[in-house]
Amino acid sequence: MDVSFLGGPSPQRGVGVVAPFDFALDRELWRWVPDEVSLHMTRTPFVPVEVSLDLARLVSEHETLSEAVRTLNAIAPEVVAYACTSGSFVGGVMGERAMCEAMSRAGAIPAITTSGALLEALVELDVRRVALVTPYTVSVTRSLEAYVAQAGVSISGCAFMGLTRHIWKVPYREVVDMARQAVRDDADALFISCTNLPTYDVIPQLEAELRIPVISANQVTMWAALRRLGTRAVGPYQALINPDARAGLVTPGADPGPVVPEEEQQQEGWT
Repeated sequence: MDVSFLGGPSPQRGVGVVAPFDFALDRELWRWVPDEVSLHMTRTPFVPVEVSLDLARLVSEHETLSEAVRTLNAIAPEVVAYACTSGSFVGGVMGERAMCEAMSRAGAIPAITTSGALLEALVELDVRRVALVTPYTVSVTRSLEAYVAQAGVSISGCAFMGLTRHIWKVPYREVVDMARQAVRDDADALFISCTNLPTYDVIPQLEAELRIPVISANQVTMWAALRRLGTRAVGPYQALINPDARAGLVTPGADPGPVVPEEEQQQEGWT
């Protein structure tokens, strides 16, 4: 069969993604990406350390990130994203900015990190008080709280799982349970941390129940990276991405309107 009349594939705009060696959710990242954009993934070298502050520092050394970006240069992405939350908040706000500068120098392109994208999303949503859910240990979770506080945002509540490995295996039900523990009446939004924690499908369900924006590590990473390309992430019924979804939420203290009963949520598979 002669297919020459079809020409070649459509030109693709590229987003380079640097992920930690144990990142297991490539497919989740792609779910936020429109058809005209490709993700070009690379990973940091393996180190025999469990999820901890030590690991966050090791996988985020400037030379490690710069070398990872250089492996992507031949593909010529238009932006590069470091998809690691703890690795990008462990050095504080100034440390995150330094990471972006190091990656930009290595690739001569704009660079973002997950934690930098988080702060960008909090500004976009006008969040002053945020609830946190993390899969981390207490020390890593406290480091995230300190990072957010440095940016002038208050922590309204927090729940963490205490995990040091296999975070990508956490089921949605546990994420939902932790979200309910973390969110209090005064929260403007909920952030679910860690790029290795699955969140795509749970975001709209949690927003419908909690009546506040729910943002996650992978979501904000893709949202911010695609923003640099002048295009939008794909996320039906997600407040950060869909203005209609955002308009349907209410502010803390207001009447939230009808709430879906627990038994109906279970029938729909929300929890």
